[in-house]
Amino acid sequence: VNLNVTEIRGSDELLSGSVLNSPNSNMSSMVVTANGNDTKKFKGEDKLDGAPSRVLHIRKLPGEVTETEVIALGLPFGKVTNILMLKGKNQAFLELATEEAAVTMVNYYSAVTPHLRNQLIYIQYSNHKELKTDNTLNQRAQAVLQAVTAVQATNAPISGTTVSESAVTPAQSPVLRIIIDNMYYPVTLDVLHQIFSKFGAVLKIITFTKNNQFQALLQYGDPVNAQQAKLALDGQNIYNACCTLRIDFSKLVNLNVKYNNDKSRDYTRPDLPSGDGQPALDPAIAAAFAKETSLLGLPVAAVPGALSPLAIPNAAAAAAAAAAGRVGMPGVPAGGNTVLLVSNLNEEMVTPQSLFTLFGVYGDVQRVKILYNKKDSALIQMADGNQSQLAMSHLNGQKMYGKIIRVTLSKHQTVQLPREGLDDQGLTKDFGNSPLHRFKKPGSKNFQNIFPPSATLHLSNIPPSVAEEDLRTLFANTGGTVKAFKFFQRDHKMALLQMSTVEEAIQALIDLHNYNLGENHHLRVSFSKSTI
Repeated sequence: VNLNVTEIRGSDELLSGSVLNSPNSNMSSMVVTANGNDTKKFKGEDKLDGAPSRVLHIRKLPGEVTETEVIALGLPFGKVTNILMLKGKNQAFLELATEEAAVTMVNYYSAVTPHLRNQLIYIQYSNHKELKTDNTLNQRAQAVLQAVTAVQATNAPISGTTVSESAVTPAQSPVLRIIIDNMYYPVTLDVLHQIFSKFGAVLKIITFTKNNQFQALLQYGDPVNAQQAKLALDGQNIYNACCTLRIDFSKLVNLNVKYNNDKSRDYTRPDLPSGDGQPALDPAIAAAFAKETSLLGLPVAAVPGALSPLAIPNAAAAAAAAAAGRVGMPGVPAGGNTVLLVSNLNEEMVTPQSLFTLFGVYGDVQRVKILYNKKDSALIQMADGNQSQLAMSHLNGQKMYGKIIRVTLSKHQTVQLPREGLDDQGLTKDFGNSPLHRFKKPGSKNFQNIFPPSATLHLSNIPPSVAEEDLRTLFANTGGTVKAFKFFQRDHKMALLQMSTVEEAIQALIDLHNYNLGENHHLRVSFSKSTI
């Protein structure tokens, strides 16, 4: 039986398991648009579990799904030889090289529920034994197929057609190794989780720096998801014109995560300690959440932010979502809202200057306004949308002057300055022309040194006359305890200094960044990724 787009005989339109509640179950023929402009009749045949065929019928596809994503479903089982997308119907026909490959695929997906973009889809045999598509109509799909086949040929040393081989070859690791090139903006573990979750449940992530490059290992529950993610994301940019993903399969097949923090996370074990002195989640609460989230099918990151350092604060998730939304969208400016709303501030202590210094670690703060009627809240305007996302994802949930601050995107587009001659008690400050902006110079080294708040601080611009003891005393005077200190071997202008908690380090940075050490040397302080 040949399936021609021009006269498609017999239909796979009817639902395999739920004919009764199918809106189409009483139709004898239906209209389908093949790739948008060729409307043809399908004769309904009410056929459910047909005989095996190398053509598979896939239903309930998400609206915006691409050919590549549908092809990726079939790739692990063997060569995909043709595809026909029925965009208007949210359906597709996928043809594999052999019937055995199709049988393996159908059997596999009857045990493992198939999802695309977190939406349940249905796969069954088609009545058609092969797809004959009108190539002018189907050019785009053919181009995608050729590209994918080329990629597959380079990845799979055995291009076997027998099912035993073709099923074995792509049984690649469920673990991906991810390298990020052109990292002008930092990419956090949460951003990676958000992006890669589109292709299946992410179980574990470990991030590290190797050869001065940010890298990550990310484990799915299934190699098929890893294959799909690699296919769709390799070579894509996370942000506009930077942070390019380079993805390979890892030789590891399982990751062993010891701590849940901003460097590593095991989403299946919310009970793990955070490893940096912060208390982990109470085990009883953790167990309850793990149970609840697994029932909901949510990753464990759904634990509310207030409970533990391991939980992604909602705002960080929002930042990650915004970043994920920008994946591979060349030409989209790094827009987004530049104004942040910060709440639960310590109103006795906070000043525009202290907010400028802390938020200035993640971007160039333009204006700060502490709200006159609600002095525990402030509006902070950053230079661009990426900077506000960064500041939000790194600072939401941190402690400043003893209070856990909340950072969200504001609905305001700008921060208004008070009218001329109006005294607002110094609550609003314009930092537009500040000499202290860290990111004014395009491509500045500072872009590569943005890290989450940490107990260890990186100090630079130290004059030769200042000794370790001086710096220890200076930092102890900010109210914390200095646990360790070390000058850089090659360069005594720089040092690492470790406070006993992240909160103490935040306080020390606010108090001492740009501190005048004499000899016209102003101390520069930032968070470090290293420990001493």
